[in-house]
Amino acid sequence: MREKVKVLGVNFDRITSKDALEKISDWLSPGIHLKKRHIVVTPNPEILLEAQKDDKYRRILNKADLSIPDGIGVLWASKFKKIANTKDSKLKKCSKWFVSLSMIPLSKRYIRTELPERVTGVDLMEKICKLAEIKGSKVFLLGAGKGIAGLTAEKLMEKYPELLITGVYAGTPKEKHEKKIRELINASEAEVLFVAYGAPNQEKWIERNIKHIHTLKLAMGVGGSFDFISGEKKRAPVVMQKTGLEWLYRLSKQPSRAKRILNATVVFPIKVFKRK
Repeated sequence: MREKVKVLGVNFDRITSKDALEKISDWLSPGIHLKKRHIVVTPNPEILLEAQKDDKYRRILNKADLSIPDGIGVLWASKFKKIANTKDSKLKKCSKWFVSLSMIPLSKRYIRTELPERVTGVDLMEKICKLAEIKGSKVFLLGAGKGIAGLTAEKLMEKYPELLITGVYAGTPKEKHEKKIRELINASEAEVLFVAYGAPNQEKWIERNIKHIHTLKLAMGVGGSFDFISGEKKRAPVVMQKTGLEWLYRLSKQPSRAKRILNATVVFPIKVFKRK
């Protein structure tokens, strides 16, 4: 039975990346019944805020077969939810909130007592590709900007020479284009589908279309992962990723992301505080 932790109404699996990959490996094994098509989601603070405004989106996230936290903020929120008591005074609650936030860059263990691990979408995607190479599973890359999916395929096949990428297509998440895209994916006989349309479009696209893609075993929305894998954009240094300061690097490189970063680093913690 799945052990779950809920943050702002969205379920997360209380699971390590190792155990998550073992589960995915089982799903990709030859002979697995195709009537069950699995969906993986990796909600981050921005996605959780979006799910607060969109009940349908929140239900889609909660129906996923595997939900992995993509963001240190999600791990922190699960910790704060645990330590904040409804009987606490406002002052005590504020103190716990401030101290727990301060611990994010100082202690890995402190915020990992409820959700044990943060796994970014791009890292999980690459690990699934490694599994797909071992299993001989066919992969389709959908979304991102023009030509980016093709570059991503090239980079992945350089890293995993036996990986079977049987289709790439940019397309759009618009419903009027879905029939053509489904035909392309079905023709590719893909078993693994990565959709890079950004949240919430990618998860909604998967929800609408997965039942019509006949050979599929696994679908996952991957946000900007194609951009990182293809080299179109650079990731933050590892030390910044590990200390939860990746947002600072992104802000320095893309000032246009200021509103999104503000949501993740300021609005989200306040929303968690108020919800508790």
